[in-house]
Amino acid sequence: MKTVITAAGNTADSAFDRRFGRGAWFCVLNASNQIEEFIENVLVEASNGAGTKAAEKMVELGIGKVISGDFGPKAKDLLDKFEIQMVILQDESLTVQDIVNRFQHE
Repeated sequence: MKTVITAAGNTADSAFDRRFGRGAWFCVLNASNQIEEFIENVLVEASNGAGTKAAEKMVELGIGKVISGDFGPKAKDLLDKFEIQMVILQDESLTVQDIVNRFQHE
């Protein structure tokens, strides 16, 4: 199962971004919870629908779990519909690598 962590940048040392639809980057982890790639979120400046479109991107990428700080109601509904697990973290001091380390043994 692939996992996505919302991130402020495109490296493992980047800060965790608590915004799902407007997070700057999506860090994709493979089934072994190793960083596979970073995908820039082109929806950051969208006037509306960023969360829904980001949820659609998760479906397209075959993501099974998303780690973020907040999910809007429409994004949440879509992620629920496609049985994508949502993990909510509130600690803004975390880096992507901190979160990868935390979930490494799952």
